[in-house]
Amino acid sequence: MFEPIPLNLPAYSSKITQKLDKLFIFDELRKKDLVLTPEEWVRQHWIHYLHRYKHYPKALMQIEGGLRLNTLKKRSDLLIYNNEGEKILLAEFKAPTVKITEKVFHQIANYNSIHKIPLLLVSNGIEHHYCKIDFAESRFFFLPELPNYNSALYL
Repeated sequence: MFEPIPLNLPAYSSKITQKLDKLFIFDELRKKDLVLTPEEWVRQHWIHYLHRYKHYPKALMQIEGGLRLNTLKKRSDLLIYNNEGEKILLAEFKAPTVKITEKVFHQIANYNSIHKIPLLLVSNGIEHHYCKIDFAESRFFFLPELPNYNSALYL
């Protein structure tokens, strides 16, 4: 059973319950309990952080949006839209024990080859990376911090 650990994100009062031998965390977006895995612990912290500190509206967040990559069905960890329904941020979360490597960046880049989203977030809850994609110039660059929702609309 996963024991929650402190992350490099602001703590929040998550709703954790135990049923039999499993821990569950309440997902504010889907309004249901989910099995508490290390990756889910990171995702729920990010949802809270994005909403409370970066002002991304919860109503515009989608967890595990499906996509087809060649013949494979994949699920992105978190997609965020603007008010016009355009995708503005794609996030990939890993467990705190998983190192953020080139392989992780390839995974989100492959997903983004389908989505074409200008802002990428990769995090294991300890280490965070933010990328801006410039599709016109076919290049990307890292950002020192994640923009607030209103700023992200103009990237």
